[in-house]
Amino acid sequence: MKKIFALTITILALSGLLSAQTLNVQVGQVTYQFLAEQAGVMTYANGTELTIMDKTFLLTDVASMYVNETIVKDNTVMVAYNGTSAAVVVAGNVAKYLTISVTGAHVNIAQSDDVAEEITYTLSGNSEDGEFYLSGSYKSTIELNGLTLTNTNPVTSGAAIHIQNGKRIKVKVLDGTTNTLVDAANGSQKGAFYIKGHPEFSKSGVLNVVGNLKHAIKSGEYIELKEATLNVTSAQGDGINCAQYFLMKSGEININGVTDDGIQCDIDDADTGSTGETTDHEDEDSGNIYIEGGSIAMTITGKAAKGIKSEGDIIISGGTIDVTTTGHGKWDDEDLKTKAAACLSSDAKVVISGGTLTLTSTGSGGKGINCDAEFELSGGDVTVVTTGGLYYNNGTTENTNYTGNTDNIDSDYHSSSKGVKADGAITITGGRISVSTAGLNAEGIESKTTILISNGEVVVNAYDDAINVGGDGTDLIIEGGYVYARAINNDGIDGNGNVYVKGGLVYAIGSREPEVAIDANTEENKKLYVQGGTVIAVGGLERGASITGGTCKYTSSWTENTWHALYNGGELVAAFQTPTKATGGSNPGGGGPGGNRPPGGGGGPSGGGSQQLVVYTSSTPALESGVTVSGGTTYFGGVANIGGTVSGGTSVTLSNYSSSGR
Repeated sequence: MKKIFALTITILALSGLLSAQTLNVQVGQVTYQFLAEQAGVMTYANGTELTIMDKTFLLTDVASMYVNETIVKDNTVMVAYNGTSAAVVVAGNVAKYLTISVTGAHVNIAQSDDVAEEITYTLSGNSEDGEFYLSGSYKSTIELNGLTLTNTNPVTSGAAIHIQNGKRIKVKVLDGTTNTLVDAANGSQKGAFYIKGHPEFSKSGVLNVVGNLKHAIKSGEYIELKEATLNVTSAQGDGINCAQYFLMKSGEININGVTDDGIQCDIDDADTGSTGETTDHEDEDSGNIYIEGGSIAMTITGKAAKGIKSEGDIIISGGTIDVTTTGHGKWDDEDLKTKAAACLSSDAKVVISGGTLTLTSTGSGGKGINCDAEFELSGGDVTVVTTGGLYYNNGTTENTNYTGNTDNIDSDYHSSSKGVKADGAITITGGRISVSTAGLNAEGIESKTTILISNGEVVVNAYDDAINVGGDGTDLIIEGGYVYARAINNDGIDGNGNVYVKGGLVYAIGSREPEVAIDANTEENKKLYVQGGTVIAVGGLERGASITGGTCKYTSSWTENTWHALYNGGELVAAFQTPTKATGGSNPGGGGPGGNRPPGGGGGPSGGGSQQLVVYTSSTPALESGVTVSGGTTYFGGVANIGGTVSGGTSVTLSNYSSSGR
């Protein structure tokens, strides 16, 4: 009777209060706050229940009721963690829609399907044994306000934060705050921060995440990053994993210490309806990664792990991206073939139109960019360095630096490091890309179909072919731009079909004979066509080349590491530095001239007397050796200059070039 009497007095007193005052109803660790002006009629029934704004309380559950002047914001829930406990405060207008249970610092909130307005959940404080679990069917907002939350003893899933709502979830990492989430090493969670729906990260705070069981950040649908800094310091799976698509507009991502991929986006395999078919990557925008701005930095150490991996397209139009992979390749028991690491890896195409990318792969067989369809570059600045050796694995025997002959080895058993590898066409219409590779069979830029370069700057220093079309009967076409291709153990430019040079400035350097600067597949009756532009070829041209639209001359006497000036009918076209001569034989540790040498030093074409320096211009070419260059614009890592002023030097005697033999 004492408790009922006290409750009656409280209700009667509240009826005469000012509207700014608030009735607080405390049930365990949860406090419900009702504004007096909203409370209306409160029903007291059967001596056991009190109903306020359609929220019914059992009096036996109510720890206290009191009135104060707390300002209540509608549609809000605040969760404050404090060691082994958590205090939850609920705005009265949404109380009826929520079922809340709190065990220590483990908070579980179930939203009713009747929720019609978005609720904001603000999480703060610190707990070394807690979690936040939210279920429901309506979109919501999660605010992280200086939260440090570690789940060590899973009550629900084992995640630090688990959002089961399959809708849009705004994640506001509040400005000026640092937040940390760590999941349990056991449990059923897919990530330390798991959202079934599609999270949209915003604000400029910092979120640190550790994934002790699987992924660090995992969503069942798309992820958008509009602001915020996301730091993944370790994960047993991917750093960030999602389906549908990943979109980064701004903000910052730093990923380290993951055993799998840095960022991975899968094609949504959800059933599309009665047809039973799965989501289509193109029609449903599924599996794609879009990077429009912000910065990404990651170091990935796992075997055959990828920095940024998509089952759809990777489309980059801005931002700063720095990815390093260090893991060797591995044997795939399911596909029965070797797999290798890659900084960017797409099961479809990679399209770059802007941004600054630095991609480094040091593990055996690693790739800078690897895609199953097209690679397109129209803008931006891309630097790719791969230093790993040839990876070999037949399922029983592994060699992370294989140096033997691979001609008679099943191609599924080995993987060489490459700068850019595309199964589809490669198209370069702008931007700048610099590629450096080292290691056995390491090619610079390779397409299995065609390559077209019409603009931009391409700089390649490679152990094997610098620029290569690997598909039989497919063409390699250069229509414009600035192209530098140096191979220290093969052809500078190599096409298994026809090769066309129609414009631009092409500086190609091949290794010792029988390799050449520019090669076409004459064994299959294909041909090199030089039809325009400016060509500098150290190592000569493929036998039987068709040379039209200009004049081609050569010298077999040239000096290494020397600046030359190339004139076209008396007009300076370009100044360039010749490469270092080889010491003889194959040298897998070779390097390129200027600032683009792969590690190891040495290497290069064989002696100047045995390897031709060929020049082609639209009129009559002339060459000077030993010049000094000032001003102008440098290209190819500093080994070419356009528009500069040339002084000094001596004239080089040129002979008419014939491609009938080498």
